[in-house]
Amino acid sequence: MTESTEIEQNNEVENNSTNTFTLIKQSNGVAHLVMDVAGEAMNTLKAEFAEQILEILTEIKADDTIKGIVLLSGKKDSFVAGADISMIANCETVEEAVFLSRQGHSVFEQIENLPIPIIAAINGACLGGGLELSMACHARVCSDNAKTALGLPEVQLGLLPGGGGTQRLPKLVGIQKSLDMMLTGKHLRPKQALKAGLVDHVVPQSILVRTAEDIILSNKVGSKSLNKPRKKSLLDKLLEDNPLGRSIVFNQATKSVLSKTKGNYPAPLKIIECVKAGIDGPSAKGYQTEANYFGELAKTDVSAQLRQLFFATTEMKKELGVVGVKPEVVKNVAVLGGGLMGGGIAFVTATKANVPVRIKDISHQGISSALKYGYNLLNKKVQRRFIRASEMQKQLSSISGTIEYSGFKNSDMVIEAVFEDLALKQKMVEEVESYCSENTIFASNTSSLPISKIAEKAQRPENVIGLHYFSPVDKMPLVEIIPHENTSEQTISTTVEFAKKQGKTPIVVADKAGFYVNRILAPYVNEAALMLLEGESIEKLDKALVSFGFPVGPMQLLDEVGIDIGSKIGPILQSELGDRFTTPPAFNLLIEDGRLGKKANKGFYQYGKNIKGKKADESIYDLLGIVKKSSLSDETINQRAVFLMLNEAARCLDEGIIRSARDGDIGAIFGIGFPPFLGGPFQYIDKLGADYLVTKLKSWAELYGDRYTPCEALIKMAENKITYYTD
Repeated sequence: MTESTEIEQNNEVENNSTNTFTLIKQSNGVAHLVMDVAGEAMNTLKAEFAEQILEILTEIKADDTIKGIVLLSGKKDSFVAGADISMIANCETVEEAVFLSRQGHSVFEQIENLPIPIIAAINGACLGGGLELSMACHARVCSDNAKTALGLPEVQLGLLPGGGGTQRLPKLVGIQKSLDMMLTGKHLRPKQALKAGLVDHVVPQSILVRTAEDIILSNKVGSKSLNKPRKKSLLDKLLEDNPLGRSIVFNQATKSVLSKTKGNYPAPLKIIECVKAGIDGPSAKGYQTEANYFGELAKTDVSAQLRQLFFATTEMKKELGVVGVKPEVVKNVAVLGGGLMGGGIAFVTATKANVPVRIKDISHQGISSALKYGYNLLNKKVQRRFIRASEMQKQLSSISGTIEYSGFKNSDMVIEAVFEDLALKQKMVEEVESYCSENTIFASNTSSLPISKIAEKAQRPENVIGLHYFSPVDKMPLVEIIPHENTSEQTISTTVEFAKKQGKTPIVVADKAGFYVNRILAPYVNEAALMLLEGESIEKLDKALVSFGFPVGPMQLLDEVGIDIGSKIGPILQSELGDRFTTPPAFNLLIEDGRLGKKANKGFYQYGKNIKGKKADESIYDLLGIVKKSSLSDETINQRAVFLMLNEAARCLDEGIIRSARDGDIGAIFGIGFPPFLGGPFQYIDKLGADYLVTKLKSWAELYGDRYTPCEALIKMAENKITYYTD
C-alpha cells in the first residue's frame, strides 16, 4: 500500500466518522491518529476535543498490539492551525480561562506520558496550540512543503501560549530562541525548525508518515541517535546554563520588549515571566504560572481588541466586493511604471497571487529597478532558508519588462503606478484601452487624484477603478479599492478578489478627496506640525505619539513619506473638503530649503553615513522661526493629534466614504499603524465615549479654531448615547 493511498483511506474513514480523532491501526503495529475537524478547511483545537482525546488515549493504553502512534492531519497542507479563539471569548471570568489552560496541560501531559512512542508528522501550518500539541509528542517529523511553518503566534492576539508552550519550547530550542519566537510570533520554516531543534527530521511530504513509522519501529525514540543534544555556542552556554547568565537574558528581553511596546501590550512581559518560572523553579510552578497569566491576559481589553481585529480581517477575506457579483479570474497582469512602487506591486502579484506580470516603463533603468527590488526581497528569503534558490528563480521568471506595450494584449488587469499627474494618468488610460482588450481593468494606484477624473476621457469608464497601495507594498497589508460612479460591479468584485490573492486586506472606499486613509491622516499630521510651530520639539512630538502606540511619530512619518508629497495632497484636500485641511504655510520654507525628507537626506531628522541613531536636525527651528518651549504634556499632544483623526473618521463613515466602522478600523490600523490594541478609531471612540470626545473638541475649538469643531455625527452620538459597536 502506498502512503498516498493510505492517507486517502485515513481521510475516508474520518469523513464517515463523527469524531475529530480517528485511530487507524496498521499491519506493522503502528497506529495512525488522524485529526480532521469536520466541515472546516483547517484543524483547530477546541475544548470539547479533550474528552475525545482522552477516550482514544485510554483505548491506546489498553491495546498491547500497538507499538507506537503517528499523529497526523487529515487536512491537505495543514497540520493544526492553532486553538479555536472563540473559546477564549466564551470565558466569562479569569478563572474559566485559567481552567481552559489547565485542561490543555492535562491532556498534553497524558500524551507526553504515553508508554509507547507518539510521533507528530507535520505537514503545513503547525501553529499555536498545534505546535504545543506536537511538542507534547515524543518526536516531530515535518515535511519540506513550502506551506509547512511552525510557531507560537499567540502574542499577536494579546495572549501567551496556554497549552504548555512557554514550558516545552525553551527545553527544545533554548531560552533565547524560544523568547525570540514567542515574543514576536514568528514562524520557522522546516530547515530553520530542524536547525533550532524544534523538529527531529525534515523529509519530502511523500515519505513523511513512513519516516515517522520507521522511527517508531527502529526503537529510536528517546535514543541519542534521534534526540541529539542541541548544539550550543560558548555564548549560549554562558547565558543559559547558569543563573547569572539567564538573569542577563531575561533582563535584556524585558528591556527590548518595553522599548518596542512602550508598555501598551502586557503579553510579552508575561511570556518572559512564564519562561523564567519554568526554568528557575519546579515544573509544576511553570505550568501554573502559564495558566494564571493566560487567564489574566484573556480578559484584558488589549487581547479583546486584538482578537476582534483577527475576527474582522478573517470575515473580510470571505466577502465579495459586491454582494452577489462573482469576480472574474485574473490570469495576466501588467504594471505601468517601474521603480520601487511598480516593483513592489509586481512582486506581490507574482509571488503572492502567483500571476505572471509584465512591467512597462519609459526606460530600461526603471524596469531594472523594479526587477532588482523583487530579486533583493527573494534573495533575503533564500539566505534565511525560507525558500530554495530554484524557487526564487521560478518566481522571478514570472516578472518581465518592456519599454513598449508588447505583451499587454492578454492582460486582464493593468495597474498604473506612474507619477501623481492627472494628465499623465489619463494618457495611460487612453493607451491601455488601445493596446488591451475591451474587458481589461485599469486600476490606478493614486493616493489623492479622484478616480472619476482619471476616467473622464476613458472609452470604457466602467473598467476604471482605484487600487491604492501603501509603501512598501510587500509589507503594508492594506489596499484601498476606489470605484467611481461609473465603475461596474464586476470590476469592483474582480479587483477586490485580486487584491486578496496578492495577500492584501482590501477596503472599498468612496471616490472623494484623500479617500479614507490619507483623509484621516492629514489632520493628525497637520496638528503635529502646528504644535511644532508652537514650540514643541520634534523629538518630543514623535516620542509622545510612539508611546501612545503608533509605529513612528508624525514628524518621522513626514520624512519617510516625503514632505513634498504631503504638500501636494494638502491643497487637494483643502479645496474639496475645507480649511480644516490647510497645511501650515511655514512648510513651504521646508520645500524651498530642499527638505523633502529621507529621500533627499534632509528633513526633520539628520541623515547620512556619519549619523548614528535618530537625531533631529536642530537647524530646522531657526529656519521656521521656532522658539522651543515644550509647554504641552504628552497627553495633550496625543489627544490634539489623535482626536482630530477620530473626528475625521466619524465624518468619513457618516458621508459613506467607508462602508462600516469595521472597515474604518482595519483601514486605520493596517494603513497608518493606528494602535492595534485600541482596536481602531471607531473602537477607540466607543471606549472614550462620544460625549467625552465632543466636549474636548468643543473646548479646543474655542482655543485653537474651527478645525476642532466636532462633526454632526459625533454630536448626535453624544446626545443619544450611541456607540459604533454593540456588546
